[in-house]
Amino acid sequence: MNFPVLFVNFKTYREATGEKAVELARICQNVSRQTNKQVVPVVQVSDLYRVSKTVDIPVYVQRVDPVTYGSNTGSVLPEGLKQNGASGVVINHSEDRRTDDVVRRCLERCRDQKLEAMVCAKNPSEAESISSMNPDIVAIEPPEFIGGDISVSNAKPKIITRSRKKVSQPLICGAGIRKKEDVQKAIDLGADGIFVASGVVKTEDPENSIKKLVSPF
Repeated sequence: MNFPVLFVNFKTYREATGEKAVELARICQNVSRQTNKQVVPVVQVSDLYRVSKTVDIPVYVQRVDPVTYGSNTGSVLPEGLKQNGASGVVINHSEDRRTDDVVRRCLERCRDQKLEAMVCAKNPSEAESISSMNPDIVAIEPPEFIGGDISVSNAKPKIITRSRKKVSQPLICGAGIRKKEDVQKAIDLGADGIFVASGVVKTEDPENSIKKLVSPF
């Protein structure tokens, strides 16, 4: 992974599901190639195969479970993700919180399969705890700003600077980031990239939105 990185979380938005997930992933790839900046789609598990077969850029998925082959109906198997084209996974997003024990076991399974793991934290204290588990990437995303119009980099910049001091891995910043100025400030505060969802997926022109967001990189 080359930093800085823009991770685009497709969530379960209508605009980023099924064939629309493929279309948006293609846009991510086109911008990445045009700008020579790293853009990574974070897709639903159900869309992983179709997306990974369409684009050549890294593709992350939104969930993994700490299971192995066997009787685990409904679980997301790391081997299955790897074989279907995943480069990495997101763990402990605020919309999919996991216990510390589950996070640790997910990380072990990801290492087994050579899947990169980005683990989300809601505050600097949790970021420090997660960093000690040795993920590949730590994402700081205060839940009160997710999906809002005010970015964490503007509203509470100390969350980023404090997290930067506590995290030894690359630090990704998310929550409320919609403008290139939000990105620039986050980078200036010590972030190694950005995690965005509605600021791309729900816009009228996702390609232009991505170009603006990666311009400060």
